[in-house]
Amino acid sequence: MRRALSLALCALGLYLCASGSFIYAKALVAQVLLRSAWAQARGGSERARPWPWADTWPVARLLSPARGVDLIVLEGATGESTAFGPGHITGTAEPGERGNVAIAAHRDTHFAFLEQLRPGEELWLELPDGRARRFVVEGTSVVDQTDTATLMAGADQLTLVTCYPFHATTPGGPLRYVVQARAAIGPA
Repeated sequence: MRRALSLALCALGLYLCASGSFIYAKALVAQVLLRSAWAQARGGSERARPWPWADTWPVARLLSPARGVDLIVLEGATGESTAFGPGHITGTAEPGERGNVAIAAHRDTHFAFLEQLRPGEELWLELPDGRARRFVVEGTSVVDQTDTATLMAGADQLTLVTCYPFHATTPGGPLRYVVQARAAIGPA
C-alpha cells in the first residue's frame, strides 16, 4: 500500500512539474517557429504563418538591447497569440505607423523583463521591411485593466502592457503594468 501511494505521489509530482514547465517550453519553441515566419516576412511574404493552423503572423520584432531581449511580435493580442509571443493590440497604431503602438504579453514569459526596465533605456521596433524605430522608456505605471487611456494616447510612442504583480501566484488579476516609451528623434 505504501509503495503504491509513493509511486502515485511521484507520478503526480512529475505530472505537476511537467505541466508547470509546459508554458515556458511552449513560449521558447514558439519563438523558434516565429523566427522562421519572421524570415519569410522579411523576404516579402505577407501574413507568414508560423505554423499551418496559426491565426496570427509576425508584424514586428521588439528588441531591448540593455536586457538582451529579442522577440517576434504577432498580430493581435488574443489569449491564443500571447501564449506564443507578444501581440500587437488591435485598435492601436500599426507597427511602423505614427501614433501609439501597443503590445501585450504575459508577465511570466515574454514580458518578464519589463519589471527591470528603467527610464532612459532604449527599445527598438523592427519592421519586416527592415526599417527600425528607436524608442526611449519614459516611465511605468500600474493601472486597472479597464483603464484604456494609456492605449488611446495620441503621441508617437510604444506602449508595452502585461499583468501585474509580476510574481503573483494566480493568473490574470485586475491590474496591468504599463511601460511607455517615446519615439526617439535623431540618430541611434
